[in-house]
Amino acid sequence: MFERFTKDARAVVTEAVAHSERAGAAAVDETHLLLALLDRQGSRGSFALMSLGLPARRTSVEEALAEARRRGGLSRADADALSGLGIDLSGIVSRVEEAHGEGALNPGRRRGPAARWSGHRPFTRDAKDVLTESLRIALANRDRRIGDEHLLLALTARPGVPAEVLADHGVTHASVWRVLYGEGEAKAG
Repeated sequence: MFERFTKDARAVVTEAVAHSERAGAAAVDETHLLLALLDRQGSRGSFALMSLGLPARRTSVEEALAEARRRGGLSRADADALSGLGIDLSGIVSRVEEAHGEGALNPGRRRGPAARWSGHRPFTRDAKDVLTESLRIALANRDRRIGDEHLLLALTARPGVPAEVLADHGVTHASVWRVLYGEGEAKAG
């Protein structure tokens, strides 16, 4: 499938791997893909994000992603569901971090002497699903190649932390779609 990616989409995947490495993560996840999309300039995906004002709020996006990692990768919807069952996720996170250190619940953090990673870095199931969904979106639009805009649309279409954080910042599947393919508005070309 990677051969169907545009130069910009390949750069996003490569940068996602670099974000994963810098974070000391065991694998590349969908949040790394989102961070890599935020790094792009001069592409259709970056045009959509710029049009929706997201680069100006990058710090807020990074803080929201960090908070989700602190919750063990759970979205706010997951935390709310647990709260409805009488489970205080904030209290659990605090107790675990008191005992094991800050970020102990971070699902992708490597621990111990093997924390340094060398060689191939795998993608999580969710990250692979984003890549697969981007292919579906490209095919549905009759696009011959998968661009970074398809990766962005895939991130906004799938439930989870990246879609939640993007939506909190005004970037939804519908708003990205309007910017990229909408009628009578500025469109990415």
